[in-house]
Amino acid sequence: MSALKHDVFQAIADPTRREVLRLLAGKELAITEITSHFPISRTAIAKHLHILSEANLVSGKKVGREKIYQLHPEPLTEVKQWLSYYEQFWNNKLSILKHIVENDDETL
Repeated sequence: MSALKHDVFQAIADPTRREVLRLLAGKELAITEITSHFPISRTAIAKHLHILSEANLVSGKKVGREKIYQLHPEPLTEVKQWLSYYEQFWNNKLSILKHIVENDDETL
């Protein structure tokens, strides 16, 4: 039986991992380049990359002595789909607020 992998929601729950994804959205980066953006160790970044990899959000390939990571944004569609359901509530709240503000202006 294989080890339990992290899902995309677990992977993006951490702000460091979200920042790693943002960095990789621009281009492929070596772990040393990624680490330079954070006040934590290379080992800690490697652990974050491992979790992102288990969620299929990134992959790494060996190039010489370095490992180069690239983003795979496809699993984020699951998050987008989940959030899209809740947009109706947000949009409804904005409509109510707009109505309140517009009616409040009329009473001034």
